[in-house]
Amino acid sequence: MSWGVCLRLGRVSNLPTVWTNVLAGAALTGVSVAPGPLAFLALALSLFYIGGMYLNDAFDREIDARERPERPIPAGLVKATTVFAAGYGLLAAGLAALAAEAAWTGQRGYASTILSGLALAGLIVFYNARHKANPWSPLLMGLCRVLVYATAAFAVAGRLGAAVVIGATVLLSYLIGLTYVAKQENLAALRNLWPLVFLAAPFVYGIPALTGGRTGAALYLGFLAWVCYGVWLLVRPGRADIPRAVVSFIAGISLLDGLLMAGAGAPGAAAWGAGGFGLTLFLQRYVRGT
Repeated sequence: MSWGVCLRLGRVSNLPTVWTNVLAGAALTGVSVAPGPLAFLALALSLFYIGGMYLNDAFDREIDARERPERPIPAGLVKATTVFAAGYGLLAAGLAALAAEAAWTGQRGYASTILSGLALAGLIVFYNARHKANPWSPLLMGLCRVLVYATAAFAVAGRLGAAVVIGATVLLSYLIGLTYVAKQENLAALRNLWPLVFLAAPFVYGIPALTGGRTGAALYLGFLAWVCYGVWLLVRPGRADIPRAVVSFIAGISLLDGLLMAGAGAPGAAAWGAGGFGLTLFLQRYVRGT
């Protein structure tokens, strides 16, 4: 399996959104974390993400053969058995990395971190195996990212605080709307627009950021403009571009992470949200994000 195929299977262009998820989950606990353990935690959860993307292609190979024949498995670039093995192996590596990180830092929430990682791995497998025929798949996908927040919080603080729970709920709402759009990526136009209301949750929650400092206000307005742009891509008459809207909304996850961190009084960490957003857009030019 070539490096190019590996990168495409893993949708690695979206990894910066995982890194900002980890940063947000940690920042919302209010606990100061050294860069080394935080970077290792981001690596561990990146392995979960890439493993999940591999399994997505492996489970969807028959549908992709009809709708997306350019994907690596239907295109004959790699065998499904190889992708399954790599996907499960990456999830196992992610769990091992979480255990190593917990042992390295000597944290009190060791068991909670591992249990959260196990829940994340299980949900990733369940989602990929059942998402095509499951009307609850947008919720399941959102919960995968929620568990990234939770795992990061347990890893650095050994507990979930109110800020983490509220922030994860806001993120969940946004991802439900995003995943609903992604499920219709191969259609010429959206069948229903009402699930897009879930995208509005961050802007209701984030209103205080407008007066809470320059970083928060800039992130709020930038994120609002970007989401409006994505919605415009979906609804413009005769020129709807669902795939482009999907990757735009994915990149916006980092802006949301930054907004949540700014609201939690961590403007320094929040600035990384903008960086993750820009890096995701840059990488999506070279590796397709869906």
